[in-house]
Amino acid sequence: MTPARLLPALLIAATFSSHAELRIPAFTAYLNPDPNGAKVSKENGITNWKDPASHVSWFGELKKTGKMSAVVALKLPKDKISKLQLSVAGQKREALAKGRDGEVNVSFGDYDIAQAGYVRFELSSLNEKQDAGEITALILDGTPTQEAHFNLLPRRNAASVHLFYPTPADAKITAFYNEVTAVEDPVATYYMACGFSRGYFGMQVNSAQERRIIFSIWDAAAGQSAKDRSTVSKENQVELLAKGEGVDAGVFGNEGTGGHSHLIYPWKTGQAQRFVVTAKPDGEHTIYSGFWFHPEKRHWMLIASFRAPKDGKALRGLYSFSENFNGNNGHLQRKALYGNQWIRLEGVQWSELTTASFSHDGTGKVDRLDRFMGVENGQFLLSQGGFVPGFTKYGEKFTRPALGKAPVIELPKITAP
Repeated sequence: MTPARLLPALLIAATFSSHAELRIPAFTAYLNPDPNGAKVSKENGITNWKDPASHVSWFGELKKTGKMSAVVALKLPKDKISKLQLSVAGQKREALAKGRDGEVNVSFGDYDIAQAGYVRFELSSLNEKQDAGEITALILDGTPTQEAHFNLLPRRNAASVHLFYPTPADAKITAFYNEVTAVEDPVATYYMACGFSRGYFGMQVNSAQERRIIFSIWDAAAGQSAKDRSTVSKENQVELLAKGEGVDAGVFGNEGTGGHSHLIYPWKTGQAQRFVVTAKPDGEHTIYSGFWFHPEKRHWMLIASFRAPKDGKALRGLYSFSENFNGNNGHLQRKALYGNQWIRLEGVQWSELTTASFSHDGTGKVDRLDRFMGVENGQFLLSQGGFVPGFTKYGEKFTRPALGKAPVIELPKITAP
């Protein structure tokens, strides 16, 4: 999952300031409706494309209008024929490719770009159950290529987007409450509700059949950056104290290491999910516990409780995020509403959080600009993907209307196994 610290940006020029032929690699394209309808790789582009029901789509932002030529570069066995169709801005053109040694350029002629904005370039196979060829690139030329913007990296994920909640520097925060409502939630989406310096808590779409509630805590010291927990010493490892009924608990790696827990549950799109994380300092440790309100049973349940070493502090660095963790469907929009945020200070006093600021990962800096934050229906909005026009500036601040009514929460007692 995306940690609070931001990933460094890998800068590759994706905006073309002068008129020039544009070569857009096939490995940046998406397959639909089945994202696994062919194989996509940096080394070979798109291969094993045999199902005509699968389409190849590139997306780019064109800032100029006019005529634009389109060519698809591919590889075919010598003398083999492939019939293809390219649809751009509502205009369809067909062309035949004949295989030879090396790469073949298949021209689809000119397209009229009448309006600036994001454009979808959809390549279809008109072959019957035969390999359409190894697609290597989409090549564009003409006035609309001026200042055009495409992602040219093999990473096809939409940007990860975050909202950070400012809190008083000296506040001793013992609980953080948040609600998240998924609006658009394709597979490979993680909507994180309660993030803090040592962990994160939210809901994830793992497949068309499986959804999860996830709560994880990072190890200390080397565990903040290690990939394999076997390299993290015992005194730096998080300890599981308890977990709720039906919850699986273990460890995670590859993004730092730590304790992981999840409950498989079919949470619903459009239904607010309620989360609260608590912190109890314990000497040089802190006990972090994640609770989720079960929509059907109508009560709070423990997901897990972890004892984090080398801490001894209250909650700090509060944030939320939305992540697209598998790039094969990174063209789809993700959107969620985050609302009714509260923190409980030491004692029993609750304080409402109504201000947050926007940030994004390195992908959102140059390569994928379709990332947003705002206020909608009185809640903070986070959205990424979909190749939606416009963007939100890094660091921009938003304020939602205050509700003024603190949550009433009755948490279960934590019982160690």
